[in-house]
Amino acid sequence: MSELLCLGISHKTAPVALRERLAMTDTGAEAFLGHAVAEPSVDEAVVISTCNRTEVYLTVRDPVAAETAVLGALAGRAGIRPTQLAEAIYSPRNCDAARQLYRVTAGLESMIVGEAEVQGQVKRAFELAQTAGATGPLVNRLFGAALQTGKRVRTETAIGAGGASVSSVAVDLARDLLGDLRDRGVVIIGAGETSELTARALHEQGVAAVFFANRRADRARAIAARFGGEVVSLEDLPAHLETADIVVSSTSSPHAIVEAGELEVVMRRREGRPLLLVDIAVPRDIDPACADVEGVTLYDIDDLQAVVARNLEVREAESVRAEGIVEDEIQRFARWMGQADVRPTLAALRRHGEDIVEQVVAENTGRWEHASERDLARVEAMARAVMQRLLHEPTIRLRESGHGRVALVRELFGLEEGVTVTPSDEEEPGGEVRELRRP
Repeated sequence: MSELLCLGISHKTAPVALRERLAMTDTGAEAFLGHAVAEPSVDEAVVISTCNRTEVYLTVRDPVAAETAVLGALAGRAGIRPTQLAEAIYSPRNCDAARQLYRVTAGLESMIVGEAEVQGQVKRAFELAQTAGATGPLVNRLFGAALQTGKRVRTETAIGAGGASVSSVAVDLARDLLGDLRDRGVVIIGAGETSELTARALHEQGVAAVFFANRRADRARAIAARFGGEVVSLEDLPAHLETADIVVSSTSSPHAIVEAGELEVVMRRREGRPLLLVDIAVPRDIDPACADVEGVTLYDIDDLQAVVARNLEVREAESVRAEGIVEDEIQRFARWMGQADVRPTLAALRRHGEDIVEQVVAENTGRWEHASERDLARVEAMARAVMQRLLHEPTIRLRESGHGRVALVRELFGLEEGVTVTPSDEEEPGGEVRELRRP
């Protein structure tokens, strides 16, 4: 019987210093997926890695063995002991795991409640896992339903009103600290989605001179064309740091791009002019030691939470409605998942009863010398009727209880192990489920 398992850390459970050690690029996530599904206890896997979280969603045969193996792999990636990582990690199962994904996709677990970027991040993570061959029927249904839930939340509530994001909060922080930004020099390091959102937020503040420093020059030029600015290579970054007032960095680099040593040289050349650094990358782009350089003010992704708190009043009211939508969709998924477990078990229970009838009839063949064919047919029919009546009440109770009693019934009746479910990808949660597939 397959179960869902989520293992994850987020800004709610771990500081950025730990989150960055678990952060994965697409290449890293693909390699981790291959490692995960190679575990005997794991059938399917998806990795979601953003600036605020790393979560692994798994379809497993043995939750305890799977959790131990994947937690060990995550700890190895972070370079710490599994017991240390266990203090920060959460590991919901089945519908609780589905609820976590639904809440993430709806923006309810984001630092900025309702932020829109996470929907696209979840979709891309799912598509990456599909391309890597790490998904299957249960994960496909889970992520399809989660993305639909996120869309419904944003359509039916105003939780995303104002379009606030980590990027816009970073720009708000700069405005709070420096005042009018129109005459400020800004450097944006990176050309990904977050950098594009930062450029848009700055453009809305009237900032025309934005410099993009990134290896992906074509994308950087496209962003600069839309929002004004000049594309600068990373090699020329130190020179532009000498004239900038604000630096916002968000790349997927595994190593720091701005080091404290080189920044000290830059600050000496600035002759006392202060510099604001906002690092919204995970792993961090800016060496934390830069905060100790005279004249430098450094904020990382966790520091933005204080600014975020001032932007939540309207969204908190809408989050109550969003919570209701999530719970409604979870109930639909729970019914589907329950049926995915119950139907194969009921079929196995029925086959078990049929096998017993056939065995008993076969064992007694030839013992009724004077019985006619009609009499033998009646005996067999009676045996089947007894079996059906005996299983009638357990069948009803099992259908009503769903997922909770399935394992117990399979254990009590000694039903066949190692049977997995192949629900139709076209079915809605709670709909019909196909018969069994034996691996």
